[in-house]
Amino acid sequence: MKTFDDIEVRRPALAKSYLGLIHAQPGRPLAMFAPRRVGKTYFLDHDLAPAARQAKSLPVYADLWLQKSAPLEAINHALEESLDDVTVPGSEVGRLARTTVRKVGALGASVDFGDAPARRPLPSAAELRLDALVVRLAATAGKPILLMLDEIQALGEVAGGEKIIATLRAVLHKRRDILKSVFTGSSQETMVRMLSTAGSPMYQFAQLLDFPVLGDEFLQQLADHFAEVHPGKSLSLEDLRRVFARIGFKPGLMRDLVKSLSAEGLTDVDAGVKRFLLEDRQVVGWSALLQPHDLFERAVLLTIAQGLPPMGRDTLDTLATVQGSRPTVAKVRAAIERLRRAGLLVKAGGGPTAVDDPLFAEYLQGRSLDELK
Repeated sequence: MKTFDDIEVRRPALAKSYLGLIHAQPGRPLAMFAPRRVGKTYFLDHDLAPAARQAKSLPVYADLWLQKSAPLEAINHALEESLDDVTVPGSEVGRLARTTVRKVGALGASVDFGDAPARRPLPSAAELRLDALVVRLAATAGKPILLMLDEIQALGEVAGGEKIIATLRAVLHKRRDILKSVFTGSSQETMVRMLSTAGSPMYQFAQLLDFPVLGDEFLQQLADHFAEVHPGKSLSLEDLRRVFARIGFKPGLMRDLVKSLSAEGLTDVDAGVKRFLLEDRQVVGWSALLQPHDLFERAVLLTIAQGLPPMGRDTLDTLATVQGSRPTVAKVRAAIERLRRAGLLVKAGGGPTAVDDPLFAEYLQGRSLDELK
């Protein structure tokens, strides 16, 4: 039986367009920016990777958040896994077919298999290992590689990140005949700093694009399925559009909202959002996000959620009530940086710092500092 979770939107035309851009500029990666949870990873896995395979390339996906403190090792790990998949056949018959036969007994009654041919070990230095893995994987697979690096901004947030970025650029340029790449990132500020700052290793190297969010094709499927589940009732597409924008175009969250409406048989989407904000599981989740942060950091977060300038004079006077004295601008900046690193705050381009999750921001707007203690 079909459920709301079965609803998905495939974008093969967008994938084909991106592949065309990649192949038109060898060695130059695409860098796609979009906020978190709008469908970038889903697109890589379900649209871009299949399109790459159809175009006779080998897609390799690496999540740089897998090991935030060592993103280059995360890239190498993904390449090594892909090399294993290409080198070691999945079936028993395939494994036997790849093994050298040393001796065959009378009438084939016994077979003695020799050791698989060994190659020199890969370099231990992560930078050299990256280059060697790319060459070995492309040669073994017999096709070029499409390296898909998710959350590329991790390279700009780790100690020694500039050195890793320089290594990545050098390998992409040197191996441009066998290596293409796509970057995704959810921090526009960090991506722009990495890719557009004069003097940085990636300066004007990658083509920075805004990844398009889902549109009516996704919302209409939700509305159609709601109508199937509740004959005689319908959801307004205009209301769904407005709420989808309100929650930051996050398809997973939109599914949850519509499922919440469906569970009650409600058609008032805005009322459904208000109910969703106060659901126990949502409140518990947001409380868990606040738990690691002290009262001062929570106060700074609340100030930003309410749209107040965090370092304005009146704001600093308000924050003084939290710690008993007027905080310095440096202390506020340090709190903002910690909240940003925790993923609670984001800064889009030259705009103000904001709460990353729009629904979390709405929840905070309705709270007082005493309620967040």
